[in-house]
Amino acid sequence: MSDSDGAVGWVLLGGTDAAVEAVLLDHDAQEVHRESVSSSALTEWVADTERTSSPRWVWSDSVRWYSPILAAGIRIARCHDLRLAHAILRDSAAVGDDHGLRDATRWDAAAVSETPAEAALFDLADSDPVHSAPDDVEETLSEFRRQRACLQMARDSNALRLLIAAESAGALTAIEMRTAGLPWDPDIHRDLLTTALGARDSTGRPERLVTLAAEIRVALADPGLAIDSPPKLLRALHRVGILVESTSRWELAEHEHPVIAPLIHYKKLARLMTANGWAWLDEWVHDGRFRPVYVPAGVVTGRWASSGGGALQIPRQLRGAVHADRGWTFVVADVAQLEPRVLAAMSRDVGLADAARGRDLYAGIVDSGAVATRAEAKVAMLGAMYGATTGESGRLVPRLRRAYPRAMALVDDAARIGEEGGVVSTWLGRTCPPASDPWREVQSRASAPDSASGDETRARRWGRDRGRFTRNFVVQGTAAEWALAWMADLRQRMAALPEVPVSDAAPRSGAAFARRPHLAFFLHDEIVVHSPADRAAEVAELVQDAAVEAGGLLFGAIPVHFPLTVAIVDNYG
Repeated sequence: MSDSDGAVGWVLLGGTDAAVEAVLLDHDAQEVHRESVSSSALTEWVADTERTSSPRWVWSDSVRWYSPILAAGIRIARCHDLRLAHAILRDSAAVGDDHGLRDATRWDAAAVSETPAEAALFDLADSDPVHSAPDDVEETLSEFRRQRACLQMARDSNALRLLIAAESAGALTAIEMRTAGLPWDPDIHRDLLTTALGARDSTGRPERLVTLAAEIRVALADPGLAIDSPPKLLRALHRVGILVESTSRWELAEHEHPVIAPLIHYKKLARLMTANGWAWLDEWVHDGRFRPVYVPAGVVTGRWASSGGGALQIPRQLRGAVHADRGWTFVVADVAQLEPRVLAAMSRDVGLADAARGRDLYAGIVDSGAVATRAEAKVAMLGAMYGATTGESGRLVPRLRRAYPRAMALVDDAARIGEEGGVVSTWLGRTCPPASDPWREVQSRASAPDSASGDETRARRWGRDRGRFTRNFVVQGTAAEWALAWMADLRQRMAALPEVPVSDAAPRSGAAFARRPHLAFFLHDEIVVHSPADRAAEVAELVQDAAVEAGGLLFGAIPVHFPLTVAIVDNYG
């Protein structure tokens, strides 16, 4: 490497586990050197290159390349994840059609859409992403060059570059959090399960579920009812006059009958046992760590998903099991009202920014006179961002339009574009999926000369659904970008801290993180840092500084505050 020392800006890796090829590129991405590295020497070679050149690593997929490097205790600072970048650039409205990315289908690994109708954007259940990117070094290099050419011709290429850098940093962070794990006390978990569900009988069923099941069968006069079978439960409910279409808690709660209360309670406890019960504990918690699989950009808005372990759905009643190691603690931080603040920044709405300055945003909306109570402010703002047009939201949203015209115009315009079949983009340029072929067929059928009233009704409903999707896409997606920038900046700040002595280490966090604070958990607008106790106050300041930096990096000088609630605690509960 002597002929390229000091000139390396990028290092591209490709090849197989047995024979890795490294292409060293200068800061303009021009090739300056190639070499083959044996698999046995790869981690040492990466460590040396990271130390001497601090390049941005380029590879097909961070899971494929970074996981074994990190497992050996080698942490890298920056990368360019070609698979994630491909998905952003392939679909971005800021990029023309002649970039060749859409033809490079081997690099496709689509994010998981939450509903086929593209109609909702809420928390995603565990998914199974496909990591299909190739590793041949020439093909990897070709894809990198396609992406660079694409960025050069894109509108607002700086924003897309920032998005790709943040997305790639998120990929590194996800792998690091899985490797370090979230400290978890299985004994506390078992005690919490027994408290909530009762002791298990000889068949493994907890006593409270057994008791509730008996009450439900008596109330429905069906001694052999299989309560966990939705079709059989629905038929039993219909027989006693409870004419529900599903067994959801919300629909059941609309009816009065002796079975309703025990059934709702049963479903809640059954969900806890299924999602995070004893079997889950045995599968996912080992050596005092919960190590889930995070999926960056697993949702079309750019939000993360989970592909095992349900990391994004840890129930509150079990968070007491998340317990820091001896001599360590947690720094827990979440940002208040992230999405409305992002909307204020995106729209440059000075009135909404003022309502958010240095205080609870909903209280600021009340102080502005737009609505009378904090509850009304929250309902109105959520209605504006999620497209509620009826009930209390429908009554209150027009008041926000008068008070904050720029902010409301931004989401209203996004909804209109969606209803017309167009696409919208986040602040940094992630673009929503186009309207599906079935959606377009429904709209076309409604405008045909022989259309029926049902066709028109369906087209309007599907149009409104897509409008709600695009309305929220721009806000939720941009909030996800802010969160990525926040974590990326915090990750680098913590890496610059000196290591603690070996005697104070947390070895179960792995070689790379046993002696320094590290991110242990992330949930949309909340992070948990596992930190040596005597560094916690310093880490809390870094968390705050990173939030300020993220706001300035994305939005510039617009005076929108992103205030954090920060707590230093021994357990997450």
